[in-house]
Amino acid sequence: MSLTSTKKITPTKRKIAAHTRKKPFGNHLLALFCGAVLTLSFAPFSIWIIAVASVGIFSLVLMDAGRAHSFALAFSFGIGLFGTGASWVYVSIHDYGQAPMVLAAGLTAVFVAGIALVFALPFIFYGMLNNRLPTTRLLVFPALWILGEWFRTWFLTGFPWLLLGYAPLETPLAGWAPVTGVYGLSGAVAATGAAAGILLTERFSNAAIGGLVILAGVWGGGLYLQQTSWTQATGDTLSVALVQPNHPLLEKWNPDAIPAILDNFAATNARLGDKDIVVWPEAAIPRLRHAVQPFLKQQDKLAAASNTALILGIPIADYETDYYNGVIGLGMATGEYRKQRLVPFGEYVPLEQLLRGAIAFFDLPMSAFKAGPKNQTPIHIGNGIQIATAICYEIVYPGLVAENARTANILLTVSNDTWFGRSIGPHQHLQMAQMRALENSKPLIRATNDGFTAVINRKGKIDKSISRFESGILEGWVTPRTGETPYVRGGSWWIVVLSFLTIIIVGSRQIRSP
Repeated sequence: MSLTSTKKITPTKRKIAAHTRKKPFGNHLLALFCGAVLTLSFAPFSIWIIAVASVGIFSLVLMDAGRAHSFALAFSFGIGLFGTGASWVYVSIHDYGQAPMVLAAGLTAVFVAGIALVFALPFIFYGMLNNRLPTTRLLVFPALWILGEWFRTWFLTGFPWLLLGYAPLETPLAGWAPVTGVYGLSGAVAATGAAAGILLTERFSNAAIGGLVILAGVWGGGLYLQQTSWTQATGDTLSVALVQPNHPLLEKWNPDAIPAILDNFAATNARLGDKDIVVWPEAAIPRLRHAVQPFLKQQDKLAAASNTALILGIPIADYETDYYNGVIGLGMATGEYRKQRLVPFGEYVPLEQLLRGAIAFFDLPMSAFKAGPKNQTPIHIGNGIQIATAICYEIVYPGLVAENARTANILLTVSNDTWFGRSIGPHQHLQMAQMRALENSKPLIRATNDGFTAVINRKGKIDKSISRFESGILEGWVTPRTGETPYVRGGSWWIVVLSFLTIIIVGSRQIRSP
């Protein structure tokens, strides 16, 4: 039997097809369950095999489903995935946005439903195809998954969270990251799950052989690529100190807390004068830069005297009308970075004239930022090293980080993960930072207010870290690197185009009536 033949129907296939036709409600529950358990494949659980099983079962559930039914099943899957994996949204709204429990739950439900809707859109097309055919399941299904995640990355400012490719970070599939980026890993996991479904439903057939070829290609290729060194070490290894102050969020922005914060800042820096690079997290000094300029000049002078590059997060104002979430360099570090991708409601309020003042959630501290310009010059340190910066949420955007990292030698991200509370959000955030280091094949240093502060090597592995809700200083070493990975050179466009071509070539022969 060829990969496109449907003449031979195995008993297993008959059972699946009958289940799809006769138990639509059961299928929705199964799709919901598959989406919900997929969260277990991401940090902090990191049970990657669940991603393969979840997606593989989902591909079987979609068999014989038409346009409307495929969309509905995908929506159920999305509700399960984002309802569990992005549950930290409730913590941000309720605990720190001070919204009542019922309102916070309602806003979280609307958010989850909206993201699930975006997730489900590509599966309308999948339902137009003969989705029982092995070629559809092995080729179109992964291609649609890639395009869906790419679309979700930028649509309405984007929400590139819980991308499937983060699950296999600790497997041979990770070898694809410097070549394809996280989207390629997502496609590899989707193809692996679909192939596993093929082996279950098409045993002892040419289709099963095709599934084995797919498995051998994606996993063998990843294992081979893991042995490749895409960038080269340059310059001396540098000593770094990453400060995790663990300031309570709601107390931090109290004007009365500023003297103590500045005293701690100065005392800590004095202790770290022997380090090449000292980094403080996002909004380490919670006042506009011009308001503390005398203090910063003093710290600049002291850092320069000790040959230390001091990098810190601080809000910046232009003409006292435009406000930016920024990072600046002092001492041996020069330059600044202004955040380009802002968090809706956290850093700016959409429809501000209507929503501002309605509830406390729409009046969070420093929620009137503007986006920084594109193509900003990296922060430099005295020995010619360039540092590409991403502030908090920006680290989840693969293309943005790759663009900034092209000429950089070290990646830096600063964050204030206090907004996540004690949820799984910070674990996921750290995992995405690991992927950025792997995609760019350059070391990444991460300084956060309350964890996880970490030194991550070019392979995406955590060399050292500080746990959450601890104040401390993480000391380590990083080796600057030069060069570009294939992903940095080509970006995501080639894999997006390849996915489109796959869908056009394979799908155009299979489009059916609803």
